[in-house]
Amino acid sequence: MSVAAVILAAGASQRLGEPKQLVRLGGETLLERSVRVCREAGCARVVVVLGASADEVRKRCVLGDAVVVMNDAWDEGMGSSVRAGIGELPPNVDGCVIVTCDQPAVTAEHLRALMASGEVMASAYTGRRGVPAYFPRTIFEELKKLRGDGGARELLKDAKALQLAGGELDVDTPEDLKRAQELFGRQPA
Repeated sequence: MSVAAVILAAGASQRLGEPKQLVRLGGETLLERSVRVCREAGCARVVVVLGASADEVRKRCVLGDAVVVMNDAWDEGMGSSVRAGIGELPPNVDGCVIVTCDQPAVTAEHLRALMASGEVMASAYTGRRGVPAYFPRTIFEELKKLRGDGGARELLKDAKALQLAGGELDVDTPEDLKRAQELFGRQPA
């Protein structure tokens, strides 16, 4: 099975006060960490969706062979980034995982478990379902219709879910960043 990854990294990080994509954690940026984890999970193609601070992110991140897509409508919300990323997937992929760049608890093992399901599969944390999530190709057309900041939330509300320990931690505020550095600040193996 060929699975791609779409990494959502287009937001302005207003609450954090600096581009979260460039925050360093364990010797790499949050965005580099997300790309690495997706590669380690075996994703056939990694698509990174940028928007706010895109020029700075491109200059300061090493993304290897990841495909970088510019979302000029990033301020419309997460739905526009999902559409941009899905639009860059080749026709031969069987599905994709959608990942945000600000969840340091995501592991390659977790992504592989999501992908193994072959059906829509969400991550579960703090009593809710969310990303990272796996979507088979049959759902791509629905993903291309997403609008607003809810992302794929509606598509995940009744989906099966896999528990993600620490998944509730996303780096949105200086306090979140401090917590992430305490938990995940070590160098990658």
